[in-house]
Amino acid sequence: MSTYPPPVLWFGRPVLFAGLESLYRVDYRSHLQVHGQLPSMGAEELAELAENVDLRGRGGAGFPFARKIRAVVKSAARRRTTPVVVVNGTEGEPSCLKDTTLILRAPHLVVDGALIAATAIGAERVAIGVTRADTEESLRQALAERRSVKPPVEVVRLPERFVTGEGSSLARGITNGIALPRGGGVRTSDSGVGGAPTLLSNAETYAQLAVAARWGALPYRENGLPDEPGTVLLTIAGSTVVETPTGVPLETVLAACELDIGQGVLVGGYHGKWLTPDAARQAVISRQSFQRLGGALGAGAILPLPETTCPLWEVVRISRWMADETAGQCGPCYIGLPDLTSALEDLVRGGGQRALDRVQAGMQAVTGRGACSHPDAAARFVASSLAVFDDDLVAHSYQGGCGRPSQDVLPLPEVESAGSIVVDWTLCEAHGLCTGVLPDVIRLGPDGFPAAAVMPVPARLLSQAARAVDRCPALALRMQ
Repeated sequence: MSTYPPPVLWFGRPVLFAGLESLYRVDYRSHLQVHGQLPSMGAEELAELAENVDLRGRGGAGFPFARKIRAVVKSAARRRTTPVVVVNGTEGEPSCLKDTTLILRAPHLVVDGALIAATAIGAERVAIGVTRADTEESLRQALAERRSVKPPVEVVRLPERFVTGEGSSLARGITNGIALPRGGGVRTSDSGVGGAPTLLSNAETYAQLAVAARWGALPYRENGLPDEPGTVLLTIAGSTVVETPTGVPLETVLAACELDIGQGVLVGGYHGKWLTPDAARQAVISRQSFQRLGGALGAGAILPLPETTCPLWEVVRISRWMADETAGQCGPCYIGLPDLTSALEDLVRGGGQRALDRVQAGMQAVTGRGACSHPDAAARFVASSLAVFDDDLVAHSYQGGCGRPSQDVLPLPEVESAGSIVVDWTLCEAHGLCTGVLPDVIRLGPDGFPAAAVMPVPARLLSQAARAVDRCPALALRMQ
């Protein structure tokens, strides 16, 4: 559903996007003309700079970058080993495009941030993890433009999955190619790539570090709010990347993208929360503002929901996708998230209190028990959805629905079809057993019959599709 790279906009003076006013991609020569040479800094000097500008990770958690630097330096000294620097350029969530855009159009800022951090902490290895062919190519081109890079930077291509970008998963993937969350609560700052203390953050964080190192704390703080200085990158509606100083009203940012608040705004992406229309009108771009109003800035994904789509069916789509993105190595994720999605779909179909009890039990069952934060965040997304769209929930429970179709507004990856299930209407008796086996493909209409005669089946669901065909008592289904 997304175009790579997406269009970019900025409010005021572009910082990370400097040079893109006239260039499609900032090569190394243009990069030096725009930004100048990169200074050299020691570990504590860099940590103090990050602290003075309140630089936090821009990948979702918002952890203070200065604390990461000091933790890695302390761990490396205690263990008498050499640390590693890792840039997370995977960006597995379909509603986030900002890191991809940076890597494709301003890659040298990302490389600069990683290099200044590596030099400061004494790292001899820098790795940039990506999942896309175009981001890998852009980074390799950027490194070739520099001719000589010290310490050496490697670009590692990993599987394109949501969980690849989780910290321990990325570190494992760079180490041995197996990009799965490690669990156990071990921080990458203590044991990351190859077991070494690892400074890990996302592409935007390192790009911001490269700007702050050149400008210094006081000039950097001239942009944005006093307590959250600088600019942030936002992905709006899964299609446009905006650079804006903090403090700009959310409604102003949406209007620049020719969008309005609609039924509410999902902030922080699919691991985030919904803002009600009233809250969205009050919000300004900042972590504190979003948190105060019940949301989260997260990785900067902003998704307004139009009035024309059914919010609850949109939520079911995203919940199902998050369940499918499980790493498959812990019960709360592999079993719990599909069960939660099934209960949620039953609730939206009018299952009433019984289904609501199942949803609440499902959220409780997965929270705090996974190998990573994915099940917790998926449950949080569902809980926020039910709270914000409570009127729609009542309509679906007692009035047969809200009367709006799902328009598939919230972005998901496009899935190539490996075949189709075809319904023979002369035989179908609306038993509904097929949708229990293949809920990702077969949807029932209000009359209980399949909503379409031909339904594409992705490759990963071919075995389930075959079971659905076998289970139809009327022999009304066939694979094509």
